[in-house]
Amino acid sequence: MDVRFDEAKIVSHDTNSIISTPIDHSSQILELADDADVVALDEVQFFDDDITEICDELAFRGIRVIVAGLDMDYQGKPFGPVPSLLAKADYVTKLHAICVQCGHIANYSYRKTPNQEKIMLGEKDVYEPRCRRCYLLDGKID
Repeated sequence: MDVRFDEAKIVSHDTNSIISTPIDHSSQILELADDADVVALDEVQFFDDDITEICDELAFRGIRVIVAGLDMDYQGKPFGPVPSLLAKADYVTKLHAICVQCGHIANYSYRKTPNQEKIMLGEKDVYEPRCRRCYLLDGKID
């Protein structure tokens, strides 16, 4: 879905990249992973709900599965299939940004625009990392 930087690469915000295979549905992963030792998925919050079972099947085949994605949307609510993936994961590493308001650990994505769409691609112009306190100051959590 996110092809802002490249159609066939995963590109980080600091422009590091790796060749990837874009897919339309998680079921395609099973076909592509036949000879794989490792399957890595980025932006997993945008995948369909079948991704949890697909990851389970790959892991039971002995394939190492690495997923990355946001666990919460801009409203502070669980995002897509990520809660299910977290529950089934063997290991979880939760990374944090730094709050742009106060410098503490940030675990919220504050949307700076009034758009109410659940999915809205953007970078620093649209989102900024915030800690719980700074996020709450703007009244984002119900």
